[in-house]
Amino acid sequence: MKIDIARRGNPAPAKSATGIGAIAVAVLWSTSGLAAGQDAGSCDKACLERIADQYRAAYVKHDPTLAPIAPNVRFVENNVEMLSFPDATWDTVTEEVGPALTLSDPQTGNVGIYTSIMQNDTPGFLAVRLKVEGGQITEIEHIISTRRNLSSPPTPIGDVREYRHDPIFYEIVPPEKRLPRERLIQHANGYFSTLENNTGEIRGTCFRPDAMRHENGLRFTEIEKGFRSGRYRFNNRVRDRDFFLVDEERQVVMARGYIDHKGVLDEYTLTDGTRTRSVFREPQTWSFLESFKIEDDCIAGVIATFTAAPYYIRSPFDPDPDPVYDAHRPAK
Repeated sequence: MKIDIARRGNPAPAKSATGIGAIAVAVLWSTSGLAAGQDAGSCDKACLERIADQYRAAYVKHDPTLAPIAPNVRFVENNVEMLSFPDATWDTVTEEVGPALTLSDPQTGNVGIYTSIMQNDTPGFLAVRLKVEGGQITEIEHIISTRRNLSSPPTPIGDVREYRHDPIFYEIVPPEKRLPRERLIQHANGYFSTLENNTGEIRGTCFRPDAMRHENGLRFTEIEKGFRSGRYRFNNRVRDRDFFLVDEERQVVMARGYIDHKGVLDEYTLTDGTRTRSVFREPQTWSFLESFKIEDDCIAGVIATFTAAPYYIRSPFDPDPDPVYDAHRPAK
């Protein structure tokens, strides 16, 4: 079944341009157009996650009729909006390797999925955002990462057959231990602020000592130590930060964003005095869907699916410049 999609306007949530003091406003309400307290519809957590399962089954079987997909669904894969649906990896996926991790937010109607797939003999890590309205999927967003040899550093990628999600992401947190949505988003935003123009300073968040980060199936331990070293100085911007999903029961935040490298930084010094060289030799952008597990009021785990993208690309779901984070603050 092919669904023709007419191109239409994509109004984005308003962003504050009043400087760093307005960051909280800029990010706390950047939840795909819904402020806290608004209801995305009657689809509760069980309903959303059932639709996620239906979507995964439909995707692997190349059969959109197996999921409640709206006739006018918007489908975006790796930041490109398709004019018809299905298309892209809907046509090429041959197997879901899994296991899948599903996150959900009844308040915004968003569902997040992290899984792994095969396209014939090509393995890949897939992150999905589904927008559910009135029991139907109205938006589908994919980030698919496969091993590609590009002129910029190739996408780091693990083994889809061996990878398993960090089990803490599945855990339901007792109500008495849960933090409010706003606090969870602050931690995720602090992570991105620490990553941007990384100097060794931890900005607006904290890390549990055992916190791990998984990027395209690769595991990284000692997250805070990496940030404290200043090794990510080459990240000029982490922009268009959209915290569209807060899974309050699991205490997980899911976000979309872009990491820009201007390619002008050559040699630089780590905080321990070591001289090193940037791997980014030209303008380059990483596009990602990334999630953060919060425990004990600190980041306990990170899962990211990301891929190389044209420099300074914007999401079709948020095409307008971000006045808070787009200003270039050169790395030194």
